Amino acid sequence: MSTDTPGIDPLQALRAPQDPACDVFLTGTVFLDIIFTGLDSAPVRGTESWARGMGSSPGGVANMATALARLGLHTSLAAAFGDDHYGEYCWDALEQGEGIDLSMSRTVPGWHSPVTVSMAYEGERTMVSHGHEAPAPSAVPGQAGAGPTEAAPAAAPDPAFPQCPPRARAAIASLVPGRSEPWVATAARHGALIFADVGWDETGRWDLDALPDLAHCEAFLPNAEEAMRYTRTDCPRAAAHALAERVPLAVVTLGAEGAYAVDGRTGAAAQVPAIEVEALDPTGAGDVFVAGFVTGTLADWPLADRLAFAGLTAALSVQEFGGSLSAPGWAEIAAWWQRIRTLDDQDPTALERYAFLEELLPTTARAWPLRRAVPTIGFRQ
Repeated sequence: MSTDTPGIDPLQALRAPQDPACDVFLTGTVFLDIIFTGLDSAPVRGTESWARGMGSSPGGVANMATALARLGLHTSLAAAFGDDHYGEYCWDALEQGEGIDLSMSRTVPGWHSPVTVSMAYEGERTMVSHGHEAPAPSAVPGQAGAGPTEAAPAAAPDPAFPQCPPRARAAIASLVPGRSEPWVATAARHGALIFADVGWDETGRWDLDALPDLAHCEAFLPNAEEAMRYTRTDCPRAAAHALAERVPLAVVTLGAEGAYAVDGRTGAAAQVPAIEVEALDPTGAGDVFVAGFVTGTLADWPLADRLAFAGLTAALSVQEFGGSLSAPGWAEIAAWWQRIRTLDDQDPTALERYAFLEELLPTTARAWPLRRAVPTIGFRQ
């Protein structure tokens, strides 16, 4: 469960009575993540390694959903949950702990929750996962959601492929070569801005035409390697400009160099360097970056501010272990901003890049660092 955060609504000035109740919709697979940290090296075959830290939390698409919700966006998630204790824990953590709308999600009888064990060491991570695809029930749109302790209706729509997504300001999709998700076009047709990332192309084709849902996207956010392969360029910035010919907003993440973005409508470009931090666990950092960029876009911030905010939230996340556990809220952002300005070795020009936060954050903040969550499957009350 997340810590208390200031009641900041980044979209408050833009909200109107006719607006959709949902700010962001997303769908995907929820995993139970078990994360080990404090390992001095990778586990060695035939030996036992002891980790100095451990956490458990909802993972997979829950990383993104949690990051969005902690930034004050009304978030709706469609996902399948196992009817085991892991699934019940994940449901409660997301619905009760984070305030995420799960009315489009389903508990699937007889299906166990997918599990990922992640080991973080030397700034990297190694993961082992296990799970099976959720059985697909008959698709009859409009059925009510099932809670974590009740069986899903036999005629419920498949939660991984919603036929009728809720009306929303934005939706987040993960593009897969050669596959189109009908809900993406439906969401775009109903006015949602589609933000998309993409994974490694196992086919090796790296063909943008094999991503049919890209045509519905407002923003495309690949990393530098993916962007260069898809555009046949040898420079991430050139790749961003090439992608901006296909989507209104092209954002290329550059790792330790930050991120570069191009507005395809105006031709404007922006680059913001990364914040140097000591990374404990990079799990979920990409999801947090996307959540920060979506927040800034929906709030209608300048492009450079969106990049800076996305990079800041990602930097704060890697200093904690776990995916959804590490997603920062406004309390963490406020504490960082208050603390960073008191350090003597800060570059005033670099600090000025984040001055736009002054209008958003409370004048007082709790001490840094903040403990964000209880990293366990749950204590008895």
